[in-house]
Amino acid sequence: MTGVATGAPAGSRILPRFARLPVLSAAGALALVLALTAGGYGYHRDELYFRMLEPAWGYLDQPPLTPLLAKLSTLIADEPWALRLWPLLFAVASVAVVALLARELGGGAFAQGLAAWGYAFGSFTLTFGHALFTASLDLLVWPLVVLAVLRALRGWPEPAQPWWWLVAGAIVGLSLDNKLLVALLLLSLAAGILVAGPRGVLRTRWPYLGVAVMFVLGAPALVYQALNGWPQLAMGGALSSGNAGEVRVLMWPFLALLLGPLLVPIWVAGLVGLLRRAAWRSARFLAVAFGVLLVLVAIAGAQFYYPYGLLVCVYAAGCVVVADWAGSWPGRRLRRVLLVAAVAVNSVVSAVISLPIVPVDVLGATPIPAMNQSVADQVGWPAYVAQVERAALDSGADVVIASNYGEAGALDRYGGDALPPVVSGHNALAAARRPAADAEAAVVVGGQFERVRDLFARCAVVDELDSGLGVDNEEQGEPMAVCSGPVRPWAELWPSFAHLN
Repeated sequence: MTGVATGAPAGSRILPRFARLPVLSAAGALALVLALTAGGYGYHRDELYFRMLEPAWGYLDQPPLTPLLAKLSTLIADEPWALRLWPLLFAVASVAVVALLARELGGGAFAQGLAAWGYAFGSFTLTFGHALFTASLDLLVWPLVVLAVLRALRGWPEPAQPWWWLVAGAIVGLSLDNKLLVALLLLSLAAGILVAGPRGVLRTRWPYLGVAVMFVLGAPALVYQALNGWPQLAMGGALSSGNAGEVRVLMWPFLALLLGPLLVPIWVAGLVGLLRRAAWRSARFLAVAFGVLLVLVAIAGAQFYYPYGLLVCVYAAGCVVVADWAGSWPGRRLRRVLLVAAVAVNSVVSAVISLPIVPVDVLGATPIPAMNQSVADQVGWPAYVAQVERAALDSGADVVIASNYGEAGALDRYGGDALPPVVSGHNALAAARRPAADAEAAVVVGGQFERVRDLFARCAVVDELDSGLGVDNEEQGEPMAVCSGPVRPWAELWPSFAHLN
């Protein structure tokens, strides 16, 4: 190997060689596993929602990119596996980026391989790499932004390539069309640099040029938000009001589960190394940024997985630290065997929990749906749709009103030609359509029933949603009612059905 030794300063101009074999083999293994499981179970509720949204400049609850990708995938095939080509690509590419982070911090072949394999089969890498979420692209965006910032600072106070700030700005700007959450990353990195340095970089023009590039490339998303009253703030408030108490408590223990419990010592070692290694002084801001991000997520109280993007960067640093430890004598071979074994066991457990490996007919008898809600949200949709169709045809209903976008998306995907129009007040669907003015009878599906039953003269529960699989998800056991005689015109009633979450 040429270049600096393992654990060399982030500012070194010469880095270890890129470890092609361990890194590309990890990326290839991940691609194979995700491809083989892409058709398992069924659509996730978010995927059903994305595929039914018509292309637009933005939506009430999100920017336009992920729904657009979902729509494009239907040109290949209107099946889950086609949708999942996108997250597969994002996840596989992100493996190389996380390995490059380890290399940027001086990690040699073992450190890069440990970063690649541990991250590739981490719990939430598999979750977001399997199904199409807005967070799927974040697998690539967050570590790529951090890598660009580290390269911009390489050699500080005389960085050789400060133009990497422009690259970081471009990545953030383009990603705003997918998710505005990247603003938390920027705030965290800025706070980290202010606290831990190198503060001198803030007196140069390059970070601000990067911000300018971000605003130029992110203009479509930002203009849409400004012209529509910043709906993302309302959406964030809705998530916080529903999740804040739970997230503020559960986020901390869930940190141990995001990559997997067996990898916790590695990313803890990364935090300690970033704070204590003199050679990493110009990268110390990463440890502070991670702490700031945890505080911001706790305050916002939206989703417990939001720290994942920076956690994997800290993990990459930890791989350099533990690779140094594993390479020292005595006990070099045993230490490496222990690390490889930890990654292997963590990978197997993460795959079983995160991917459709357990047969669906026994899934409900396992703890997996309770451990990973995204798995529970991929099963039962055809059975639920069949129940709704029977109720609609037997009652002669004029409209079906779904409680949430998963139900609406499933009816859109699996419903037959005889199914009456389907509407929902959930998120962006509330503005897309509402019941016809002359609609008299409606099938009201799901958990909204108790909230809206008084909006009709008559309501009768006719069935209870049941997938027949024993998997507890948001739909299982919810009522299905036939309601008639709306008490006021639909134009006046419809706002009562609208909700954000």
